[in-house]
Amino acid sequence: MAPQKVYVVGVGMTKFIKPRDLRDYPDMGREAATKALLDAGITYDKVQQAAVGYCYGDSTCGQRTLYQLGMHQIPIINVNNNCSTGSTALFLARQAIEYGIADCTMALGFEKMEAGSLGSKFEDRTNPLDKTVTMMSETRGISAGPFAAQIFGNAGIEYCEKYGATPQHMAKIAEKNHRHSALNPYSQFRDIYTLEQVEKSNKVFGPLTKLQCCPTSDGSACAILASEKFVKENNLQDQAVEIVAQSMATDSPKLFNESSIELAGADMTRRAANDVFTKAGIKPTDVQVVELHDCFSANELITYDALGLCKPGEAHKLIDTNDVSYGGKYVVNPSGGLISKGHPLGATGLAQCSELVWQLRGWCGERQVPNCKYALQHNVGLGGAVVVSLYKKADLGSSPKYVDSRKRVGYNPATEAREVSEEEVQSVRAKENSEFMARL
Repeated sequence: MAPQKVYVVGVGMTKFIKPRDLRDYPDMGREAATKALLDAGITYDKVQQAAVGYCYGDSTCGQRTLYQLGMHQIPIINVNNNCSTGSTALFLARQAIEYGIADCTMALGFEKMEAGSLGSKFEDRTNPLDKTVTMMSETRGISAGPFAAQIFGNAGIEYCEKYGATPQHMAKIAEKNHRHSALNPYSQFRDIYTLEQVEKSNKVFGPLTKLQCCPTSDGSACAILASEKFVKENNLQDQAVEIVAQSMATDSPKLFNESSIELAGADMTRRAANDVFTKAGIKPTDVQVVELHDCFSANELITYDALGLCKPGEAHKLIDTNDVSYGGKYVVNPSGGLISKGHPLGATGLAQCSELVWQLRGWCGERQVPNCKYALQHNVGLGGAVVVSLYKKADLGSSPKYVDSRKRVGYNPATEAREVSEEEVQSVRAKENSEFMARL
């Protein structure tokens, strides 16, 4: 069977918040899934398979969350792939449609985190990043700072040493992303800072200050994927966004070649990006908007290079020419990125997807990227895995029966973050057991 095209027909997310006891994962996941189903105009019983991503939680949290919407016995796959968990769920949901297993799937991600820097949860067994720690110790040494900040901070330091970038280039990236986040109602932080404020905020590691590091966050995001057949049967042509190409890659032997840039996973990003642009038949320079994994400003810097958005060694020149914000060649992280929007690990990749779907639909209001044809997504996790995805608005014509989901819910979800009502949850539950679901 020839691979089928895959479309995103519904997206939804919660506002990202500081880790606290205000909300638990079943509540956040239910909200994001309900919003995505409302956006697609379908009920949960039309979903034939789900992939649910989270890093912090016991097994089958996906079932506990989705049983609130229906128990029609579909496969629910729980996914953990470090910071790329959300996009890994998206990757699995896409594959099920691409190869004819299903016509409608869901990718859901959520995280309920602890405050403070990330750390290992299992001290009685081998840490999957033990070799990475050893290599960093042998090449750059280990300090008392947060481990992830050291990995990515060292990558930024090496990029500066090799290519002439400066710490100020990294600070400018953070300033940009905080500025972008002011227009995103889902962002954990919406404050605008001057470059001087970014540079003078508390030091975390090397060139990285507090305002150049993503926070830990609680939140959820969801995407509904569909085949062309499903899109047309449900009159969703007008809002469907095609996943033109998508690739997942893991580390190559370059991880251990004594380069801090490679230790941060740059080569798997290069591999996935090359795969995507080869499959799509376009160049990186054909892209208008990018959501990339700026867990630290240093990682955004080295990722410009790894994605092919610039010539090798010239990432900092994109910053010098303002080619990573509005009015430039690309708009990178219009959502505010991880640095300001927040980073609930399992939700991040699907929040990136949501932003790019809204951008391609032209729904983003004041943060809308003009003339948006292609959107690029990059979501990476140490250990390692990266997913790179390329999107464009579907070319399937228009349906006379199409109902804009903004009219259906009474607001624009791209520009206003609302919690769902119990009536909205009830409206998307699987019909055959909706009365029972209300008890969960």
